[in-house]
Amino acid sequence: MEINYLREFVVLAQTGNFMEAADRLYSSQSTLSKHIKSIESELGVPLFDRTTRKVSISKFGQLLLPYAKQIAELQDKYTAILQSSLETYREILTLGSIPALEQYHITDVLANFKKSRPQSTINVVQAVLEEMKEVLRQKKCELAFIRDTGEVDDDLVKIPYAVDTMVAVLPTNHPLAKQETIPLQMLADEDFLLTPKQTVLYRLCIRACEQCGFEPKIAYTDHNLGNLFDLVIKGMGVALVMKQLALYSASPEIAIVDISPCVSTQISLCYLKGVELSDAAKHFVLCAGSQRTDFSLLKGHGEK
Repeated sequence: MEINYLREFVVLAQTGNFMEAADRLYSSQSTLSKHIKSIESELGVPLFDRTTRKVSISKFGQLLLPYAKQIAELQDKYTAILQSSLETYREILTLGSIPALEQYHITDVLANFKKSRPQSTINVVQAVLEEMKEVLRQKKCELAFIRDTGEVDDDLVKIPYAVDTMVAVLPTNHPLAKQETIPLQMLADEDFLLTPKQTVLYRLCIRACEQCGFEPKIAYTDHNLGNLFDLVIKGMGVALVMKQLALYSASPEIAIVDISPCVSTQISLCYLKGVELSDAAKHFVLCAGSQRTDFSLLKGHGEK
């Protein structure tokens, strides 16, 4: 017997009118009548005494009514409990990250995590370093991939994920393009194309140049590395970026060359100290650990 038919029986018993009951049930009178007849046929008794003007519940219908109400109520309770359980099962992980998800294979971690926990939904929040730390501290995300620049963050747990080093991006016709490593000081007279002033990479570049005894001449800044590299090709200057970012956007018209002294950064998967991670977050940490890579050891276009 269909539970929904019993629910319709209860509504018809309460209204005593096929038209009103059908309206409440967002159904048609003919469909409702067919369902009631189906129950009567299955039970072998009439549930309603029908006249031309009204419908009144029969003695057999009176016997069924309290049980039909209980069955409908039990279905409602079960549906509510099931929905609540599904919401718990469909866990949501909010992850913060630097923008370079593909370049550092963070997308691989996301894919592996999803395969092992198909019930999960992953929300990714992207921001620059300072903003990302604040997002984490405000508990707007549970974990965050952050480029570690050596600052002391006593409130954060930092799990090493990837190491990357800075490289110079030159046009292939540059006199230093075929070098395996370039002393940064040899680029002191060049025009530099960098990421914007508020970025970690900009500060790393300025600090590296100053430590080599010169102040870089900055010709252009842009978040879009494709724009920077296109301007390198056009002879507007040289770019300083992290190796993995450069290799990801490499083309035959640019050379990617290591610099000395080596400038390296570590990307860490971070979370707040003293905060108990959810099961989903703990599993994500394991997935990230299996993907850990030292990108500074990789060779790419423009390197010997």
